[in-house]
Amino acid sequence: MNRRAFIGLAGCALARPFIAVAQRASRSARIGYLALRSPMSADDAFLKGLVELGWVEGQNIVIERRFAAGSVDRLKDSAAELVRLRVDVIVAAASAPTQVVKEATASIPIVFANAGDPVGQGLVQSLSRPGGNVTGIAFDAGSDITAKQAQLLIEIVPKASRLAVLWNPTTAFLHSYWGALKTAAPKLRVSLQSLEVRDPGEFERAFDSMKRERADGLIVLSDTFATFHRARIAELAAKHRLPTVYGHSQYIEAGGLMSYGPSLADGYRRAASHVDKILKGTRPADLPVEQPAKFELVINLKAAKAIGLAVPQKLLARSDEVIE
Repeated sequence: MNRRAFIGLAGCALARPFIAVAQRASRSARIGYLALRSPMSADDAFLKGLVELGWVEGQNIVIERRFAAGSVDRLKDSAAELVRLRVDVIVAAASAPTQVVKEATASIPIVFANAGDPVGQGLVQSLSRPGGNVTGIAFDAGSDITAKQAQLLIEIVPKASRLAVLWNPTTAFLHSYWGALKTAAPKLRVSLQSLEVRDPGEFERAFDSMKRERADGLIVLSDTFATFHRARIAELAAKHRLPTVYGHSQYIEAGGLMSYGPSLADGYRRAASHVDKILKGTRPADLPVEQPAKFELVINLKAAKAIGLAVPQKLLARSDEVIE
């Protein structure tokens, strides 16, 4: 066999899995959906995005949903199950499911939705050229967003001089977020209290420490861990009457006060576009990773009232959503 013929055959072999996906798309396509946490309202945006593109569950697609309820072992079992089912594409909600399913298959296309730091976490080679079988929508908006969150918190608590920061140091990209906050603090004329939490059993200790140090407000740096425990965090913030800003609106649905960051729902909706292209024959390696495009400020007036906090009207006027 000469060199040209060998290269041609090799190229056909590499393309075959994705050609097969395109062929299966002519009938009902099978989509796996994997998440570490319980279902959230933002998950529905993925389904709506598919409908907008002509994919209707029960007509031309079947969706195999798996939610691991916070269990990494169950997440791994669910990923293996989706691979055994030989679905046409797997959608992974956030970073942890993406890492697990990437380890489970190198052939089935994977689309992540709202993964924190795709390059830094080794999910893709680069944003413009993902390589391999993984692509999707990133959630990381850059560490500068934390300064904006701190500014918003100070608008609600103008006399704030000390802000607590709750974060999980095992999430690599959050270190740059913490660093950006430290840089911004002198300009904002506030001091910071770092509270590292790796386990849900540490939340009580962290909030007790905030009380002892007389924190005027709290910034929660969001990752998969914090999002999964969002209801508990919001509950403790309310208990300690601590004004808190979060990284996305799911915390507000769980009872939190205020969030500013990328729209989770928009990330899931845009992930549907990647799935659509893959089902029509595009290789994941040829689909650049997209960064956050929509940011939203959400304020919960019920939570503000519960802790005796008055939200400035000018801030309410700038918000994208107000919960009353």
